[in-house]
Amino acid sequence: MRQIFLDTETTGLYPDQGDRLIEIGCVELVNRKLTGNNLHFYVNPGRDSHEEALKVHGITSEFLRDKPKFSEVVDAILSYVQDAEIIIHNAAFDLGFLNKELELLGRPRFAEHVSGVVDTLAMAKEMYPGKRNSLDALCDRLDVDNSGRTLHGALLDAELLADVYINMTRGQDALLMEAAPVEEKGVVSVQVDLSRIDLPVLEANAQELGLHEEVLGQIDKSSGGKTVWKKSLENAI
Repeated sequence: MRQIFLDTETTGLYPDQGDRLIEIGCVELVNRKLTGNNLHFYVNPGRDSHEEALKVHGITSEFLRDKPKFSEVVDAILSYVQDAEIIIHNAAFDLGFLNKELELLGRPRFAEHVSGVVDTLAMAKEMYPGKRNSLDALCDRLDVDNSGRTLHGALLDAELLADVYINMTRGQDALLMEAAPVEEKGVVSVQVDLSRIDLPVLEANAQELGLHEEVLGQIDKSSGGKTVWKKSLENAI
């Protein structure tokens, strides 16, 4: 299975109000192995980035002045992602910009070029409800080293997302991943369903029970006999 982790940087937040894509980074995973066959372009948007966006990515108009326009790299991008499953964190944002760039060139929407899109933000919300699920938060939670991420960069973020996804889906062959459609055509969010899995129950042997009781006794002693489980047991008797 060929999967592509994709990230973009942009001049701002609103493609329908004139903001444009300025960087795209893609990382290839085949059969859950990183291949090193990555794709990376800086793009001249023909306009300046908003001040707040510049604080996020640090990519200046001066740096982008001699870079190709999106029309010059679109064929290479579409050829690279063709028929692959695309994995994006907060997919609606990146797809919004990619679709706008394609629309300006009279090309079909991005989802029509690929086999599907997985949104890891939706996936993380299912796996870690009520917790922060930004890319940085997931890196911290899953022990992915993001110490080099002082500013956002499309290729670096795609590489981090690949590591995050591999950790999030470790053992997925045994966990039956289900895909559910979301609003964007061709985009799926992945949910982990454990309800149908019959997990074995391994009982402790006599030696293990004895060691367990010894540890509990040590904890109870260090707490001055105030452990909750001991009081609950005494009340039950």
